[in-house]
Amino acid sequence: GQLPCLHDGLDPKCDDSYPNLSAWYRAMETVPEYACRVKGDSSSWRKVLTMAGYGNSGLPPVVSSRMEDQDAKESAPLEVEEEERQKSIWNLYASSRPHVASTPGQEAASTLIRNRELIVQDILKRTGTKESKFDLPSDEKLLDLSMRCMACILCDNMYDSSDVEECKNDVHVKTIAAFLDHRMCVPRDMGAIPAAYIKRMA
Repeated sequence: GQLPCLHDGLDPKCDDSYPNLSAWYRAMETVPEYACRVKGDSSSWRKVLTMAGYGNSGLPPVVSSRMEDQDAKESAPLEVEEEERQKSIWNLYASSRPHVASTPGQEAASTLIRNRELIVQDILKRTGTKESKFDLPSDEKLLDLSMRCMACILCDNMYDSSDVEECKNDVHVKTIAAFLDHRMCVPRDMGAIPAAYIKRMA
């Protein structure tokens, strides 16, 4: 996750440059326990770059630009083939774990609801501070309503399409998703596959 931001053309998953390492990554992606819960995500690794190594001077412009490029790629919708691959491996992971939701989106929603009180407190703590770049309300009821809308969207096929569309029109959903994506650490807080559902909502 960090290497492509620090060095041009240094991609450890490149078949041509690092065939053995690339093959290892592909093999690990087929292991449900790794892909769904153990694997970190690139954006979490990149957050480390913003917190360490550069003192008070901030990130070098070229590194910052590369990070923004990577963020844009990871926020893009999945190709149909990749979406089906992820659903398939999630089904394998969830099949022997009754405590795990049946889809990655529902797992993200479940984690969101379980931690809603802590999330609301975290948002309220940061709302209106100079460091905050997220325009969120300071009303707990509004935040709770918007988080319920997020959960509904993440559980798409469990609700009527009209309800899901209504939730998508909530003015704070995308901003809360962006806030959570900014604050989340994968895999500490959530597995990489369900976490990506929140990233793509932002």
